[in-house]
Amino acid sequence: MTLVLFLALAIVSSVIALFRLRSKVTTYSNQEWDVLVGKLQPIPFADLSTVALDYLQPSKGQISLETDQIWRMVGGSEGLRRMSANAEVLIALANYTQRWNAEEGAIVAERMRRDGLALQRATNKLAIGLLLGYAKSTGPFHVQEAAGAYYLMRQRLLALYETSHAGRYPRLAAALD
Repeated sequence: MTLVLFLALAIVSSVIALFRLRSKVTTYSNQEWDVLVGKLQPIPFADLSTVALDYLQPSKGQISLETDQIWRMVGGSEGLRRMSANAEVLIALANYTQRWNAEEGAIVAERMRRDGLALQRATNKLAIGLLLGYAKSTGPFHVQEAAGAYYLMRQRLLALYETSHAGRYPRLAAALD
């Protein structure tokens, strides 16, 4: 019964996240680049990248980060909230590049949308785990998944701007550090 409830909640939360993400990106699509960059919230990226790379690039001794350390390094619940909010802005900034680089901008934006959904799924699973009382065992994995998805989104966007609009790249990179 718990598994069925979990699956139902996961499906419903994923559908809600998809619609929310699409509606926010649509809202952001009419905004100017400077306004979008101004909406980015600070995230401790050096620490976040450590967590993300620990998840995305496995190496010997794969249990190098402890649960408390992971939570602190991503900025706790506030860090997860900021990652979710920034994800929407990052996708809008990728969509913005379609004005001068339609093909690559569309492809990168779609990849980032999928990363954004992975981030939302991970944070939703963490919230469900907290509600149902099993976040202690699965929570760190969801936090690492969210950090990994955000890391990929950031890296994809920076690479897109570096190749397609180098003039805006420095300001974007500074806003994301």
